[in-house]
Amino acid sequence: MSISVQQLSKTYGEQKAVDAISFEVKKGEILGFLGPNGAGKSTTMKMLTGYLPPSSGTALLNKLDIVSQPLEVKRCVGYLPENNPLYYDMYVKEFLAFIHQIHLPGDKQMQKNIQQAIELVGLQAEQHKKIGQLSKGYKQRVGLAQALLHHPDILILDEPTTGLDPNQLADIRQLIKDLGKEKTIIFSTHIMQEVEAVCDRVIIISKGRLVADDRPGNLQSRLSGSVAVEVEFAAPASADALRQLELVHRIDTHSETHFTLHGKDSIQLRKDLFAWAVSQHNPLLTIKQETKSLEDIFQQLTANAAR
Repeated sequence: MSISVQQLSKTYGEQKAVDAISFEVKKGEILGFLGPNGAGKSTTMKMLTGYLPPSSGTALLNKLDIVSQPLEVKRCVGYLPENNPLYYDMYVKEFLAFIHQIHLPGDKQMQKNIQQAIELVGLQAEQHKKIGQLSKGYKQRVGLAQALLHHPDILILDEPTTGLDPNQLADIRQLIKDLGKEKTIIFSTHIMQEVEAVCDRVIIISKGRLVADDRPGNLQSRLSGSVAVEVEFAAPASADALRQLELVHRIDTHSETHFTLHGKDSIQLRKDLFAWAVSQHNPLLTIKQETKSLEDIFQQLTANAAR
């Protein structure tokens, strides 16, 4: 395993920011790290990169311990923090040279490594500018470039696509997918389409606790036992009467003729609805099953964990 996390916790006084989470990430795997604001994502990433000591538990990155071998861990990890700290008065190449000298002092490949990183993240046209002159999206690319400079085996990226326009988003998503063929990547995001497009696996945490760890498709299948069917009748219908259908456990009323029925076994539920409409001499104008998205699953899991 490239990353092995066991019972990792971080406590501030009485508050547990991260509460005994455990997971593993294989080499070449792209892991999406999700959770609402304040869930403990950034705290976990800071512990994995050695910037924040854990209160208890352990983590190994390339078999290196984050507590007893913090410098060795930093050498094998490329890290883009959430706030992307940059020196705005420095030129792009000047800043990258400064970071390179920190990671690999005296390395004769510095200029080659800098140019490779610039090309990887698409900074060629901006490489001679001061960082403070760049747009937010290009500043984010500088942060990505510095994370790649020393050819790390593991990339930990906290909200790497913040501030990017749609074209830049597509470029960075593809870059992450390409890098994932050779590196182990953990990245946090609030964009569900990004997770579905890029990630091999998803971890969701809420209130510092791990509430899901699976492939995106498996999560959707596992939590799809409850279905939602949207219906519209030609004439007003009774919500109370619809609740008598055996498989219905909740109804959202949009109007006298328009409802969303939540229940189990979509095929049988739709059959029952057709039969009910025929018995009431009230034709169905619309019947449509709503597909549960990853965003729905995220809300469901984090809402349950908050209770």
